[in-house]
Amino acid sequence: MKKSKRILSSALVLILAITLFAGCGAVGSSSTDSSAAKTSSAGNTAAGTARSLEDIKSSGKVIIGVFSDKAPFGYVDEKGAYQGYDVYFANRIGKDLGVNVEFVSVEPASRVEYLKTGKVDIILANFTVNEERAQSVDFALPYMKVALGVVSPDKSLITDVAQLNGKTLIVAKGTTAETYFTKNHPEVKLLKFDQYTETYNALLDGRGDAFSTDNTEVLAWALQNKGFKVGIESLGSLDTIAPAVQKGNTGLLNWLNDEIKTLGKENFFHKNFEETLAPVYGDAVDPDSLVVESGVVEK
Repeated sequence: MKKSKRILSSALVLILAITLFAGCGAVGSSSTDSSAAKTSSAGNTAAGTARSLEDIKSSGKVIIGVFSDKAPFGYVDEKGAYQGYDVYFANRIGKDLGVNVEFVSVEPASRVEYLKTGKVDIILANFTVNEERAQSVDFALPYMKVALGVVSPDKSLITDVAQLNGKTLIVAKGTTAETYFTKNHPEVKLLKFDQYTETYNALLDGRGDAFSTDNTEVLAWALQNKGFKVGIESLGSLDTIAPAVQKGNTGLLNWLNDEIKTLGKENFFHKNFEETLAPVYGDAVDPDSLVVESGVVEK
């Protein structure tokens, strides 16, 4: 009996020791203690905390959120490399910061969340500036201007919003198109998807009568997909697209504003257009109708 008690006592001590050891976060464990929970998957020092300009430089990398399926602005090519107008800008940011760029793929509806939670340092994903978003993030100076457009099949081309009454319009969640039609045209039935790939597949499959997003993007897509045309080339107000950082990350925001002003002196964004967009648009788009240099929007 005494021997059984000694064995039981030894077992309890062993269990207690193992429990305490695990609670201390042993090497190789999958501990989720407070210190581990404060480390984000993107490499930030604490989940939800923005990395300062100094943190970024000392880490040797800047983490930038971009689209992976929105050609020609942000996409992944056949070799698995990020390409596009936003990516070209992102790479220059990394060069001028003196750090590497780590790209993180985002969806339209996740852009604000990724900044708030510190998963990325900067969002460069065709992020249209508006008052609602500006309450949650800090926008830098703009580098592009855009309105909404609507693409549809040639055989049933939509040339006026009134033609969408009783029909299905495809939109991506978290975009200005979703906001615009929800607010101004509630009579239009919206078919919503998280990813741009899904929206275009739905249009190709005939699950919707038309698709709306930035006019620059639908025009590029229609040029590469026979049987479709942008019947409404400009809808809503003329908006701007700008980089965004976490609210209150003033050091990084000021650096971005200075960077955009400096790049304007060398006509950087026009060069970006020629490298990434002109091969797609050809003569269909005037660079001055899209490009913003030095953060100054010319109507």
